[in-house]
Amino acid sequence: MVEEVYIHESSYVDDDVVIGAGTKVWHFCHIQSGARIGSNCSFGQNVNIGNRVVIGNGVRIQNNVSVYEGVELEDDVFCGPSCVFTNVLVPRAKYPVHGAYKKTLVKQGASLGANCTIVCGTTVGRCAMIAAGAVVTHNVPDFALMAGVPARQIGWVNEKGEKVNQQPQR
Repeated sequence: MVEEVYIHESSYVDDDVVIGAGTKVWHFCHIQSGARIGSNCSFGQNVNIGNRVVIGNGVRIQNNVSVYEGVELEDDVFCGPSCVFTNVLVPRAKYPVHGAYKKTLVKQGASLGANCTIVCGTTVGRCAMIAAGAVVTHNVPDFALMAGVPARQIGWVNEKGEKVNQQPQR
């Protein structure tokens, strides 16, 4: 039996959106045109998915997160409450870039803590863990544990997110 997509009545889904089986979209969400979302995902209250965003399978996005155009989330990514993505390095109201967005990639199994910020143009490695409130300004290695402003590596985690003494092997 294939589980159907659930979209709460208060949410909006624009035209030309693909949403995989078993995905749940909760209260007050907006999924914009061209978004591609995998199966078995969960979007908490007040999540915005921008135009042409690509999201893999099994992704969990908690309340109050906006995933802007230019961001890609691979399978099994976790986005904590109110985490932030950017897509322009030098934003100016008077000089908008209109589609010239920096690409951001969050690889399979990575976890982004509550209120962290991922600055555009970066890649967060596979199974990496970003601490709550951290600001990621550069690429993050696979399995890295990152914290602080700006984020710096403070250790390693395994696939389950447990702190370990050295970088795990794939």
